[in-house]
Amino acid sequence: MNEYNNPWKVLAEKKIYENPWIKLNEYDVINPSGGKGIYGKVFFKSIATGALPLDEDLNTYLVGQYRFTIDQYSWEIPEGGGKFGVDPVESAQRELLEETGLVAAEWTKIVEMHLSNSVTDEYAVIYLARKLSQHMASPEETEQLIIKKLPFEEAYQMVERGEITDSMSVAAILKVKMMLLDGRIS
Repeated sequence: MNEYNNPWKVLAEKKIYENPWIKLNEYDVINPSGGKGIYGKVFFKSIATGALPLDEDLNTYLVGQYRFTIDQYSWEIPEGGGKFGVDPVESAQRELLEETGLVAAEWTKIVEMHLSNSVTDEYAVIYLARKLSQHMASPEETEQLIIKKLPFEEAYQMVERGEITDSMSVAAILKVKMMLLDGRIS
């Protein structure tokens, strides 16, 4: 048997919960060591998209909001969900405009990642947004946002100090820091 083959055996599957954003299934399984058990999996009904805006002076924009799921305030890059079948860059463009009022003329895909592959199938695509122009923001009714424009290096230091913990934001900021250091962007 190839070590990359699926060692899990599903005996039964049951839908536990579903809403417009997620579905939760529970599985009766035989685990890789041969024991019986259960496994829960959250299916996301959208793809996560994010945009790290970076202006010509190497300033970026963070979005601050209180996150219900973690019961704390969070500083993040502009991000949100996009429909499957829609180019993720279109969803990232929409989120950037909605949350910050920014429009970018240049988009570069910088990260593709699974967000918590131990319990979900959530997948993210993150872009670097350049050549920015300011327009009117229009956050969703569930969003009470504060927008912070700051030097990119300050956002990087926030990651280093553990002040930014959102996984998409951390990944994007660290990737852009590497790109700046090795001269891929300036």
